[in-house]
Amino acid sequence: MAGNQLGKSVAGAAEVSMHLTGLYPDWWCGRRFDRPTHGWAASDTGETTRDNVQAQLIGPPATRELWGTGFIPVDRLISTKPGMGTPNLLDNAVVRHVSGGISTVGFKAYSQGRTKWQGPKKDWLWFDEEPPLDIYTEGLTRLNAVVDAIAWMTFTPLKGMSDVVMRFPIEDQ
Repeated sequence: MAGNQLGKSVAGAAEVSMHLTGLYPDWWCGRRFDRPTHGWAASDTGETTRDNVQAQLIGPPATRELWGTGFIPVDRLISTKPGMGTPNLLDNAVVRHVSGGISTVGFKAYSQGRTKWQGPKKDWLWFDEEPPLDIYTEGLTRLNAVVDAIAWMTFTPLKGMSDVVMRFPIEDQ
């Protein structure tokens, strides 16, 4: 949690790219996957997912010639699948991991509703912007079957002390 325009989404996208590709900088002391991963990157709507999350990872959504200029290096980006309902929104991207295997990132929107978040297990989940509680808990459920799964959020707490924010105690400094 932090204020607006401080680089939260940039940090979130950088972490997604590391987990998809297995390309971690020497200084990275967070979770490392030595195998391909499968995760979701999400935001409020199809438009915000496209314009923020997808743009940070892939490149400018409306300029296909520039795809591969985001945090996912062009030489690691194998393919993309178009999404539905929002122009230039991707459903997913397929990425080559340094192990030689294949990673995937799916692009999700909270506006799809909780039922669209049911089903597959995931290695990681990035919530860019604060999700509703039902989306948050359903997303976390996707991580239950994977021993080393992780989730992170990048958001400004615009909703105040919401049910989601209340799950993260803030200690006085």
